[in-house]
Amino acid sequence: MPALEADPALLAKLDLSFGADRAALDQGLHEAEVMLVGNFESENLRERAPKLRWVQSIFAGVEKLAPSIPSDVVLTNGSGVHAPKAAEYGICALLMLNSNVPRFMASQRRRRWEPHFTPVIAGKTVVIVGTGKLGVALAAQARHFGMRAIGVSRRGLPVEGFDQVLPIGGLESVLPQADFLVSTMPNTPEARRRIGAPQFALLPKGAGFLSIGRGQAIDEPALIKALRSGHLGGAVLDVFEVEPLPEASPLWEMENVVISAHCAIDDLDAYLARAIDIFIANLRRLLAGEPLENVVDTSLGY
Repeated sequence: MPALEADPALLAKLDLSFGADRAALDQGLHEAEVMLVGNFESENLRERAPKLRWVQSIFAGVEKLAPSIPSDVVLTNGSGVHAPKAAEYGICALLMLNSNVPRFMASQRRRRWEPHFTPVIAGKTVVIVGTGKLGVALAAQARHFGMRAIGVSRRGLPVEGFDQVLPIGGLESVLPQADFLVSTMPNTPEARRRIGAPQFALLPKGAGFLSIGRGQAIDEPALIKALRSGHLGGAVLDVFEVEPLPEASPLWEMENVVISAHCAIDDLDAYLARAIDIFIANLRRLLAGEPLENVVDTSLGY
């Protein structure tokens, strides 16, 4: 890890091991107090790692890993690793929806000259469900373009960068104000299909929708119906309930939809470096006796 090599004092405090296969992993786990992990076989973790205190995942989504973490072990995730790219792609998506780009693309494929006139995005309102680091990064970009950003989170605590934040129970109250609705929600039982027919119906006719969290948070049949009816003006979708998106899905053929393959907010050139930076910052906190960041509530999955 170049970041560790650049800090000899920190490196001197560590006894590092690396496991590329199950046998090598278990050999290191026997004495490990801290783990930095991606995908790995996590069953029976307490028995395999009796001294383990903390697991840092390089991924933001840890719903598959969380159930395997012993109750006395702290789990932290890579929240924030996607934020710079999510901000860029998110505002790109909102601008595409605002300027009717999906329909221009459809007209181009049909070789049809079909003008569509749209206003500027400044002054419009975006409702972002999820005020974690993805939501914060996108809200900053939206406000830079003169938009109003309303956040919705589980508890509704104020978050810098949003004009307003409401608890999830207040989502329906702000949907009639939303020119755009964005989901950054995780894949948890609480979030499953939280956005569906009742929520889409409350949006103004012609509103745009962006999904960059987890596809399980969206009622896909309800989304398809709202897009087909024209009540939703368009959607940019990076995540889906079933991935890869089945070939039979009507979403593939919709002229008001842009699809990406769960890759739009991943910056592979910088992903691992950012993930390791998050780990090293937390490692310094651990050694200094300070609280860790990105701590996951394993009962909630995020």
